[in-house]
Amino acid sequence: MQIGSIIEAAGQYVKAQYQQHPHPDLVYHNLEHTQQVVQAAEQIAIHYRLQEQDLLVVMVAAWFHDMGYLMGNAREHEEKGAAVAREFLQQQQVPEAVQQQVAGCIMATKMPQSPHNLLEEIVCDADLFHLGSKHYKERSKLMRQEAATTFGKELTSATWAETSLLFLENHEYFTDYCRVLLKQQKAENIKWLKRKLEKKQEEAGLAAAQAATLAKTGKTRSEKVKAEKTKEEKPDKEKKQKRPERGVETMFRTTSTNHIRLSSMADSKAHIMISTNAIIISILLSVLLRKLEDNPNLILPSFLLLATSVVTIIYSVLATRPNVTNGRFTRDDIERKTTNLLFFGNFHGMTLDEYRWGMTEMMKDANFLYGSMIQDIYHLGVVLGHKYRLLRIAYNIFMFGLIISVLAFIIAVVFFPVKD
Repeated sequence: MQIGSIIEAAGQYVKAQYQQHPHPDLVYHNLEHTQQVVQAAEQIAIHYRLQEQDLLVVMVAAWFHDMGYLMGNAREHEEKGAAVAREFLQQQQVPEAVQQQVAGCIMATKMPQSPHNLLEEIVCDADLFHLGSKHYKERSKLMRQEAATTFGKELTSATWAETSLLFLENHEYFTDYCRVLLKQQKAENIKWLKRKLEKKQEEAGLAAAQAATLAKTGKTRSEKVKAEKTKEEKPDKEKKQKRPERGVETMFRTTSTNHIRLSSMADSKAHIMISTNAIIISILLSVLLRKLEDNPNLILPSFLLLATSVVTIIYSVLATRPNVTNGRFTRDDIERKTTNLLFFGNFHGMTLDEYRWGMTEMMKDANFLYGSMIQDIYHLGVVLGHKYRLLRIAYNIFMFGLIISVLAFIIAVVFFPVKD
């Protein structure tokens, strides 16, 4: 089962469905939202370093979680999305257990969200990732527009702000990663909603006072409507700032993913070298060495081939041998920003409370956070460079040693035959 190809196929399938079944009323639950959820799910999954099968479950669930909206079934879109995902996975010949996990992750996003394991928690948090992002304002406007179209009822700004504020204040992320990462921005979004609601309430009170004044002074109804209309048509002058943060996060996510894949490829190459040369050594010891007494001319070629295999295995093992540090950090390390909490080797010896404190302190400081991510990517690159350098040596030894050994066997057989 090729995990990467199935995830890619899921993305292509969902994109094709949105293209083949356009739904203009879905201004929020559209392909853009699905892609944002997929990106968020991948970001959270990378943090938790999920195994390949678990990553497949999360990513496929993220792609299919809102497919039910395309079928015109908004109220039960989770059930329809889970069913479509299962059909797709059956076509990909994915095991039934994985299909059930994907369906479970999609059903967990049904409001109120009810995840039962880490994979379901990741998908739920990815679905509402925007609540703690700087894109919340624009996403909230689209959600309001879609809700008005779906239910056929226009909601006032004050009513929508009040409903959104209540939802945000009662919402909690399930994963520790999202709770820490999105806490500050989510708080800012709540403050923005409170200010907006207060403003709308003040405007409503002012409008009521103006109405009373108009009634007393005898102003005509047309003048009153004109004044209210002029006030409502004032443009929103909030300037949208350019946000490089999203591009930076995408860069970090892409780079980390590429490093992890390259590391996995290096381990696979080393495994191939170890397995191949182990077979060669077993054949030499079990078959060829028994005949050296009768064929002394083959002693040197056999020794060359044996030495080549042994040295190749040594370098391949060195390329995959783990190097784990003591796994502890101090408060001084955090205050001086000299430790990288994103690498397990720096915290595996700590308690959960100590690590949670360190991560919280890091999340408070953007420079410390981005610095740790840069440091993590740098050390991954250093490890990769060391792995591939040793692998290159192993492959060179194997290639040239094999050539020399074969030439030695040919020379020994042709020019130094055993005399009867």
